[in-house]
Amino acid sequence: MNIEIIPCLNDNYSYLIEDDQTNTVAIVDPSEFGPCDKKINQKFKKLDFILNTHHHFDHIGGNTELKNKYGSKILGFEKDQKRIPGIDILLKDGQGFKIGNLNFKTIFIPGHTSGHIAFYFEKDRVVFTGDTLFSLGCGRIFEGTYDQMFNSLKKIKNLPEDTKIYCGHEYTKNNLGFCLKFNPNNNNLKEKEKVIEAKIKNKNPTIPSTIKDEIQTNIFLRCDDPDVKDALNLKKASDLDIFTKLRDLKDNF
Repeated sequence: MNIEIIPCLNDNYSYLIEDDQTNTVAIVDPSEFGPCDKKINQKFKKLDFILNTHHHFDHIGGNTELKNKYGSKILGFEKDQKRIPGIDILLKDGQGFKIGNLNFKTIFIPGHTSGHIAFYFEKDRVVFTGDTLFSLGCGRIFEGTYDQMFNSLKKIKNLPEDTKIYCGHEYTKNNLGFCLKFNPNNNNLKEKEKVIEAKIKNKNPTIPSTIKDEIQTNIFLRCDDPDVKDALNLKKASDLDIFTKLRDLKDNF
């Protein structure tokens, strides 16, 4: 499995996937046609599948032009049938699908939107999380509930620890500041800060992260941490209440 990161718009990432055994090519969340088409032309000159995690324009903006040029099949969640342009294949929660010899499982993770999904390639230890889980953060809650987002994050958190996370945006630097503010005694987070600074200095993406790394450093996966509860002055609050408070604070950070 080969993965190419394509920067799009201001801070979006699209991902080009190749199964080198069958020369099958797919793209996850093509934000805009230009940069995606340029990379496809450079490397493959073909595009078999387009995978959309959700319907927001900055994740489907290149769908129509890419489909028209390459004859690609567009995959998305069944509930987003009327919101993802050009959709051909409707996926259900738990459904498997093959990109050449690469198998992924569809994981329904509502909260950011009501039809958000992740693409989990178990054998390859890779998950594409869209705008649900970011490096050191999580997405805003637009169409779902705090409870839905909290449970969606738990689904991702329970994947094998060595799973690589490819998310929808380069938000890591801003997320780092928020995590440090409310989890100030987290030594793993302080070490991660050095890694992030080095990557940014060298103009490299901070993505991918891993499940293990996020469990150790992402405050939204650490709602049971006494340090976080102390920082919020909510020592006896439930994990869901901590998550809700953190998400509200992040909205205005």
